[in-house]
Amino acid sequence: MQYEPVIGLEVHVQLNTNSKIFCSCSTKFGSSSNSQTCPVCLGLPGVLPVLNEEALRKAILAGIALNCSISQYSKFDRKNYFYPDLPKAYQISQFDKPICFNGFIEITTENYNKKIGVTRLHLEEDAGKLIHSDDSTKNISCVDYNRTGVPLAEIVSEPDMRSSEEAYIYLQNLKSIMKYLEVSDCNMEEGSLRCDVNISLRESSDHAFGEKVEIKNLNSFKAVKMAIDYEIQRQGRQLNNGESIIQETRLWDADKNETFSMRSKEEAHDYRYFPDPDLPPIRIDESYIHDIMKSLPELPDQKKKRFISDYTLPEYDAGVLTSTRQLAEYFEKTVQSGAPAKKASNWILSELLARVEDTEEMEQCQVQPSQLAKLIGLIDDDTISGKIAKTVFSEMINTGKDPEIIVEEKGLKQVTDFSFIEKLVDEVIANNTQSVEDYKSGKEKALKFLVGQIMKESRGKANPKIVNEILMKKLT
Repeated sequence: MQYEPVIGLEVHVQLNTNSKIFCSCSTKFGSSSNSQTCPVCLGLPGVLPVLNEEALRKAILAGIALNCSISQYSKFDRKNYFYPDLPKAYQISQFDKPICFNGFIEITTENYNKKIGVTRLHLEEDAGKLIHSDDSTKNISCVDYNRTGVPLAEIVSEPDMRSSEEAYIYLQNLKSIMKYLEVSDCNMEEGSLRCDVNISLRESSDHAFGEKVEIKNLNSFKAVKMAIDYEIQRQGRQLNNGESIIQETRLWDADKNETFSMRSKEEAHDYRYFPDPDLPPIRIDESYIHDIMKSLPELPDQKKKRFISDYTLPEYDAGVLTSTRQLAEYFEKTVQSGAPAKKASNWILSELLARVEDTEEMEQCQVQPSQLAKLIGLIDDDTISGKIAKTVFSEMINTGKDPEIIVEEKGLKQVTDFSFIEKLVDEVIANNTQSVEDYKSGKEKALKFLVGQIMKESRGKANPKIVNEILMKKLT
C-alpha cells in the first residue's frame, strides 16, 4: 500500500531582546543558574507582568516577513498545566487571538516550487530548564529558571509538507528569514530555535488525515529529517500489518536513530485557557504596523532573485551568496569596489569560504571586500597570474595586508618580457625533446607538461598567455 505523509511543524524561536517578555530580567545565555530571575518571572503572589514592546515589534516584523496578516486586536491567555520548570503552573501564551496569522513560506526543491502555509505566529513566554544528574545512582533533577520568561515566537505551519526534504527546506528558509531580520540568533545548541514535528500517513487517494504522532527532542535540522523518514517507515509498516497508529508523543534517540514513545495523547489537552487578567488586550493601529514594515530588509529569496537578474549569476552562486545576510553584503561590497560580479563570486565561493568557518562573522574576516576587489584587479591587468593570486590571497588572510603590498614585498609580479620568456621556452624545448615529439604525434598532455616546465622555470611568474603563444609558435 502506498501512503502519503502529512507533516506540520511547530517551531519555537527565541526573540533576542535584552530583557524578558514580561519583566526586566536579562535574557543573556550562559549565566549561572537562577541568577536572572525576579518575582515576576518566578510567578510570586502579587506581581504584575508588563509586556516588552520590543518583543511585540520583533514578532510583528517576523509575521510580516512570513507573509502573515497582523492582528490589530490580540490578547494573552493563561495556558494551565503543572510542570517543575513552570513556576506559576501556567504559561502566558496566546490562544484564539494570535498576533500574526495566515502566512506562508515558499520553498524550492530540485523539481518544484511550493508554498507552505503558516497557520499562526503567536507570542509566549519560555519555560525554565530541567538539569538531570549525571549520576545514575541518584534520581535528582534541578531546575534553572533563567530561561523562564524569555520571549518566544511560536510559528505553526499548516500540514502542507509531504516529505522530510520539504520539511528540511522549510526549516532552512524559516531560519534564514529570522536571521536576516535579526530577531533571533536561531542557535539550536542554545535552544534559541526548537522544533516539534507532527506527522501522519494516509492512503494516497484519501483526503482525510491519519492519526497524528508528535515528535519532540529534535536538536538539529538533520535530526528532523531523519526522524520524519523513520516515522514514515515505522507507521507504514504498522498500517501494512493491519495495526492502528496511536496518537502519542515520541522522542528522537540520536544514538539509535529512531523514535520511541514518551506518552500517549488524548484528542486534545485540557489547558483551560482563559484571558490573562493581568495583561490588557493589545490594540495595534495601521501606522504602527507600517512603521515596522519600513524596517523590513530585503529577504533571502528576494535577494537571490536580484543577484541572478542584476549580476547574471547562476542560481547556485546566488543561493550560496545569499545564505546569510553578512555574506551577501560582503559580495555586493566587493562588486561595488570594482570587481566583476562572476569573478567576485568565484573567489568568494572557492577561496574565501574554504577559509571562513562562520559567514555570519564576515566583519572579522582579514580580507576586506575592497582588498579582494584589488586582488581580482591585479589578475585582470596581468600584474599577477591566477595561480600566484591564490598565494597572495593566503597571505592576505593571514596578515590582512593589501595585495599590492604583498606582491611588491615578495616580488611576485608577473613577467611579461617577451625575450625572457622566449629564452625559457627554448631551454625547455631543448631539455624535453621526447615531450616535443609526443606532442607532435598527437599527445595533448605533452603540451601541458611543457607549459608546466616553463612556469616552473619562471617560478610561476611568466605570463601564461605569452608562454602558450611562444610555445605554440615554436612547436608548429
